[in-house]
Amino acid sequence: MIPFLVAAVIVTAIAAIFDLKTGQIPNWLTLPVLVLAPIAHAVVASARGLTTDEVAWEGGISVAGAMLTALVPLLLYRQNAIGGGDLKLLAALGALCQPSLGLELEMYGFLVAVVVAPAKLAYDGKLFKTFKNTFFIAMNAVTPKEKRREVEAEAMSWFRLGPCIFIGTVVTAAFHWGSKP
Repeated sequence: MIPFLVAAVIVTAIAAIFDLKTGQIPNWLTLPVLVLAPIAHAVVASARGLTTDEVAWEGGISVAGAMLTALVPLLLYRQNAIGGGDLKLLAALGALCQPSLGLELEMYGFLVAVVVAPAKLAYDGKLFKTFKNTFFIAMNAVTPKEKRREVEAEAMSWFRLGPCIFIGTVVTAAFHWGSKP
């Protein structure tokens, strides 16, 4: 599992750099990982001398990791809360690290974002405006249509999630370093 965690750290480091510089996480980084991770898991399982069923299981668990790890980010993406690059990166990491570690690094990444985002908003002088917008968005969900308050798109704040996912991946790797061959 360690080689897959090392690969995840490298992929997220590159993604974080691109996200900080351009605001995007490139497809050439995420999509090959998403496609090749199940194959890599099957190859490693085969090299370890596992049966054909176990090799197929390892590849299938990798696909399941992509799907499970992408579930919450997909819901966030559909609500325009995160970008497509973040979604594809997390799905690729789920395939690379399989469900357990994929969900763990996703959780740590989101926890880092919960800490960093308010600090960044406060630094930019947007914290209270963002809280106000969040309140109105939440109230609009339970308010009759004619009484809903419009939240202007210009008042919304964006946050780069790539670096937080990188930190979450590093934390996961640190916690599991040496735990599995």
